[in-house]
Parts: sequence; C-alpha cells; structure tokens
Amino acid sequence: MKCKLFLLLVLAAFTISSCKQTTSTETEQSPAPELDYFKLNIFTYETAEQEAVLDAHFRDALLPALHRAGIKNVGVFKPIEGLAEQKDLTMVLIPLQSMEQFEQIPELLKKDSEYRQAGQAYIDAAHDSPPYTRIESMILRSFSATPKMALPELSTPRSERVYELRSYEAATEKLYKLKVEMFNEGESALFQELKFNPVFFCEVLSSAHMPHLMYMTTHADTTAMNENWNAFRVHPEWDRMKNMDRYQNTVSSITKYLLYPTEYSDY
Repeated sequence: MKCKLFLLLVLAAFTISSCKQTTSTETEQSPAPELDYFKLNIFTYETAEQEAVLDAHFRDALLPALHRAGIKNVGVFKPIEGLAEQKDLTMVLIPLQSMEQFEQIPELLKKDSEYRQAGQAYIDAAHDSPPYTRIESMILRSFSATPKMALPELSTPRSERVYELRSYEAATEKLYKLKVEMFNEGESALFQELKFNPVFFCEVLSSAHMPHLMYMTTHADTTAMNENWNAFRVHPEWDRMKNMDRYQNTVSSITKYLLYPTEYSDY
C-alpha cells in the first residue's frame, strides 16, 4: 500500500512538472507582437505654387524613393474642403518597422541619385521661395492591441472617401496612459467591429502636444462616416466603457482632421 501511494505521488509530481514546463515553453514561443512605428509629417503652406511643388516632390521623388528602399503603404492626405477646419496642409504618413529604420531614412534619401534628381525643385529651393511654411513632425508607435497597420477596404472614388485622423491629448501622463489602456481593453476593437476601417491606433512618442495619442479611421463617404459614428455612440459596450470611473477625464482636448487621400497616395 505504501509503495502504491509513493508511486502515485511520484506520478503526480511528474505530471505537475511537465505541465509547468509546457506552459513555460508555450510562453517562450509566444512573444509579444512587434509594433509598427510611423513618421507623420504635416506640411503647411500659403500658396498654390507651394502646394504644387509639394505634390510633385511627394509623387515623383519621395514615394518612389521610399518604395525603392522597401517602405510601402505611404499615405498622403489633404483636408476635405468644406468639412475640415484646417486647410492649406498636406500630411505624409510613413510606416516603419522600427526606430532604426526611421533613423536610416535621411541617409537612404541622400544616397538615392534618382530621388535627388526628381526632387531638385524641393531640395534646392531658395530661402526666399520655400516649398512650405513649416513642417510639424511626429513619431508614433502602435498600441499593443492593434500592433499592425491595416489598409482600408473601400471601393468609392478617392475624392469621396473620408480619412478621419483624431488626436487625443490628456492633462497628465497618468490620465493619458489610462486612455491608451481604454483603447487596448476594448475601444479599438469596437471601431473594428463597427467597420470603421481603422488604419492605426498609436501612442505619440514625440510631438509638440504631449502627452497624446492618435488614430485614423476611414469611411466610404460622409454618409458612411455619420452612420458609423451614430452606431458607435449608441453601442452598449461604448456606453459601459465611457461611464467607468477609471476612464473619466482621460481626454482634455481633441483635434479632428477630415482628410482625403491624394491620387498618388498608396491607399
């Protein structure tokens, strides 16, 4: 009897040890997903001539050079006339696999002779005839719940589409982190469920408006945008999350850009 009991105890210990090893192995084989990074540049200008130089540079020089360097899905967007509060700006969103790739871009462009030739009007612009007024530059990193960008599935003409970029600022770093948590714990999934065609949800690592986050959703047209937001506002999951004590006062300021993709944008 004692011998049988001893064998049972040994077998149980072996089983527990095996389970622990399996769990440990499974954990080691399931690393956290790699996160996307983005460089967002906002070019402001004052004249149609400046806008034309920017368009030519992005279309004929910058995007082809980035493609040659293996960087795809570069977005170029402008405000929708009559809808957006902002005007006279162009946004360039460059997806990156790492911060190292971000640091490599200037050297890649410097070594690209085709880029230098095609972009000469922009690169060598005179001090009294610049192609833009200012450049606002931001570095973004995707949320853990949505680590990879997704291209929108839209069939409407580009001129009718609405690409909605939102920037949420917070009063403190702690409140900002709670808003990021709110997205990771369900808010971003709700946008996906309701077919907002989100491109990215990101923390902003560096900008002039810290701390804040940004995300981009896309809509077939203005009618679809209004229908999507109406569905979002009455969704029970959004009603539950927005009323949680934990997530109160996490956003102090919202900036909304209603954009359309240029004809030469990758999406």
